[in-house]
Amino acid sequence: MLVITTNLQLNTFLNSLNKKESLGLVPTMGALHKGHLSLVEKALRENQSVIVTIFVNPTQFNNKEDLEKYPNTLEKDIAQLNSLSNQITVFAPSAEEIYKNNIVTKKYDFQGLDRVMEGEFRDNHFNGVGTIVELLLNLIKPDNAYFGEKDFQQLQIIKKLTQIQDIPVSIIGCPIVREPHGLAMSSRNERLSLKTRNEASFIYETLKTAKEKFGTKSALNVKDWVTKTFLKKNTFDLEYIEISDIDTLKPIKRKQKGKKYRAFIAVYVENVRLIDNIALN
Repeated sequence: MLVITTNLQLNTFLNSLNKKESLGLVPTMGALHKGHLSLVEKALRENQSVIVTIFVNPTQFNNKEDLEKYPNTLEKDIAQLNSLSNQITVFAPSAEEIYKNNIVTKKYDFQGLDRVMEGEFRDNHFNGVGTIVELLLNLIKPDNAYFGEKDFQQLQIIKKLTQIQDIPVSIIGCPIVREPHGLAMSSRNERLSLKTRNEASFIYETLKTAKEKFGTKSALNVKDWVTKTFLKKNTFDLEYIEISDIDTLKPIKRKQKGKKYRAFIAVYVENVRLIDNIALN
């Protein structure tokens, strides 16, 4: 497996590729789990060459403590990727290599996609995500780039980014991968105690029931039910529950024929922030 850490090495590798063959990109911040690996597997199936980036991006953390706590498991990550295929190329640059000692967050007009849900609670987060994703897409110039639906809002924003910046790439969303008890896989799960990690299946169970209720109840009724359900669960602190149009991400009050909706949730447990979502129709 080829592991490269500089832009010069990256350019040398990219120049060696057959331009007629497709290149897939899976951008990650490391601490890889089965969710990440499912993206890589899909990229391997659909492309002749695959690059996985491992870079903990400072511009998307609005909480410095969160950045400091983010796990660095590069050797383990490389071993996991190598177990999938030795044809994967890993690009694991330093912040200095990426930002040239000038870490500046770009400002984007995501046409409202960034102002709801995560955008309300994580100031400037999506500008930080856009900054690194635009940079990586322009550096690597992949044909296809793969992102998980656990961060569905981020997925929609990245699709918008490629439109407004006119970047020729297909952005491919991949289904959420869950732990056996239902908790959406996330690097943050490692910070939970085993007991709480099992109890956190409550989040997904609540979303599944919300989906059932959405068939016959209004969006406001379903949100109210979720809020009351979490009030009974002392160890879980609900930050938000939202039901939104999947295209605009705007919260809805009334269902409309022909529109598709998702429920989005953010929860604190043991001082760890967990997000999840589910398609409702």
